[in-house]
Amino acid sequence: MRKWHRWISVFFGVFMLWIAATGFLSQVAVLWPAGEPSAEAAAAAQPPEGFVCPEGWRCMPPRASNTGIRSMVGTFHHLHSGETFGPIGTTISVLSGLALIFFSISGLWLYVQMWLNRGKRKLKPRWFWK
Repeated sequence: MRKWHRWISVFFGVFMLWIAATGFLSQVAVLWPAGEPSAEAAAAAQPPEGFVCPEGWRCMPPRASNTGIRSMVGTFHHLHSGETFGPIGTTISVLSGLALIFFSISGLWLYVQMWLNRGKRKLKPRWFWK
């Protein structure tokens, strides 16, 4: 199991780092403080005089302008999911997710095996060892 854990990590480690970085950037972009809309943008978004929102519709005030990093949310999402690189990118993204599940299970398996082997050698069991 250890051999598989190591060899698969060599290949998928790069992709997982990419997915983690773009996922982090997409969340930072969403949480980044939005700037107030400019006076021109706010004036242009105002409904004409006498406008009444039709019944059953939800009329909303203008959104804050998406400038700077907030405008990149869609780009980060496409990079994160692999959509930017077509079907191959999406496939690698899905395989990286499956590899992450494998690493979680095999890492736990390796830890339990080391824990049990430590008990067989008459060593004092500890949670972590040097």
